[in-house]
Amino acid sequence: MVLLAAVAAVAWYLTHRAPASGGNGRHAANAAGERGAPPSTVGIATVRHADIPVIVEALGTVTSIASVTVTPQVSGVVTRVLYQEGQMVQKGQVLATIDPQPFQMALDQAVGARARDAAQLDAARLLLERYQVLLKQDSIARQTVDTQSALVQQLVGTLALDRANEETARLNLQWSRIVAPVSGRVGLRPIDAGNFVAAGDTTGVATITQVSPIDVVFALPQERVPDLLERRAAGASLPVTAWDSGRTRQLAAGSFLTLDNQIDTTTGTIKAKARFANAAGVLFPNQFVNVRVLLRTIDNALVVPVTALRHGPNGDFVYVVDAERVVSLRPVTAGISGVEDVAITSGLTVGEQVVTEGGDRLKAGARVQTAADRPAGGAAKGRGGGHRHRAGAASSTDSGN
Repeated sequence: MVLLAAVAAVAWYLTHRAPASGGNGRHAANAAGERGAPPSTVGIATVRHADIPVIVEALGTVTSIASVTVTPQVSGVVTRVLYQEGQMVQKGQVLATIDPQPFQMALDQAVGARARDAAQLDAARLLLERYQVLLKQDSIARQTVDTQSALVQQLVGTLALDRANEETARLNLQWSRIVAPVSGRVGLRPIDAGNFVAAGDTTGVATITQVSPIDVVFALPQERVPDLLERRAAGASLPVTAWDSGRTRQLAAGSFLTLDNQIDTTTGTIKAKARFANAAGVLFPNQFVNVRVLLRTIDNALVVPVTALRHGPNGDFVYVVDAERVVSLRPVTAGISGVEDVAITSGLTVGEQVVTEGGDRLKAGARVQTAADRPAGGAAKGRGGGHRHRAGAASSTDSGN
């Protein structure tokens, strides 16, 4: 019995002593790990005063002010094409010519007919004057005088018709030179010299698109209409910029032009138009661009970077970093947001530092560092080498045992 009791006591001691020793070891290891864990590396910005622009962004389509298919006004054979494809032309510049000989001959005929009828009218008026003198002397019948007077009136009408025919022939001759009705860029050439073209041909002899100035049409949320109307009523000129598809490069700068007269009920947006000088020709008709409209600028606002503002179940907040590089969660009230900064109406003061990058893995009370705070490579290696030396020593002792 004594032997059995001794064996049971030894077994109880061994089974209870080992877990206790292991538990204490794990606790010590965890404590050492927490003390040795490096702080999180984050980006930090200082709360400051700045002017924050109120900008509305939208997707827009470049639209030409005028796009014209130049059609001939008279029919005939094209003798010359005087433009190059893609060329910039000016209003009134000759683009092509139609054989002018038929129109010149028609003009000559009209001029001759007018001269003939003008001479007949002069002769009829002289004869009428003589008849009127004889009528006063009672030497001629009144019917003869009335007939001659009617002939004069008839020749007056004939002469007016001749003048109209002459002007028509002169205009047709002028139209044999096809000129640009607007300034702009010419498209691909649809005809060549020697082709016969008809008056009003829908194909035309050229297509001209005005590119300077040029418009951009875009859609704005209906909530922005009151702000726009208020600014327009105050006489403000709203700057507008056009950016490429990646919003990385500004293409052109212009100004807000007008709003459409109704809101699209299916989208809740309203069409708007901005005008750009486009002197460099970087905007092309039907090109898609990103539009930014500057509504106004809030002066001397308390701002932080947009990336510093976070949203939680209890509202907006930021992580504030104190002098010891410890973060705390601070509820804030956000105001107008710009492209890079957001206004803070309450919760922060000038000079405080907030986390802008790396905040997703933070909790209140965590210690942080910036990239500039991290130790140099040599120091880090020295500390790591010390840990490795102790580990190596422990391994040597274990192997010795």
